[in-house]
Amino acid sequence: MLENDAFRILDRRECLRLLAKVPVGRVVYTRQALPAVLPVNFSLDEDASVLLYTSAGSDLVRAIDGVVVAFEADEFTAATRSGWSVVVTGRAGVVTDPAEHDRLSQNGPRSWMHVRDGVFLRIESELVTGREIGARTMR
Repeated sequence: MLENDAFRILDRRECLRLLAKVPVGRVVYTRQALPAVLPVNFSLDEDASVLLYTSAGSDLVRAIDGVVVAFEADEFTAATRSGWSVVVTGRAGVVTDPAEHDRLSQNGPRSWMHVRDGVFLRIESELVTGREIGARTMR
């Protein structure tokens, strides 16, 4: 993809910095052989993976545990026609290590909804891409 005056490609460091600024993104996965998108609150872990917290028996856990998914977050301002979008692609999995679960219970994401038998899901940041739209006006 070539850059032009309307957008700028973001490097990994810039993408992660922007992701850390927003509380909500979207998990993109496959449900019954069809594309599915689910908005979720999240946080970034120390290793730059995306962390979610949800009920152990949720459809999301069953759908993404052990598979490659995409995660997208963005921020746009319509009035200035500017903003950014970041996509993280990687394998998702339930955090099963008790010590890791305890650590995330202290400083990991909190669900905005009631959670029963909560588990943390980690999406590895194997591929991180992003673009800033209206980049010249945002500097």
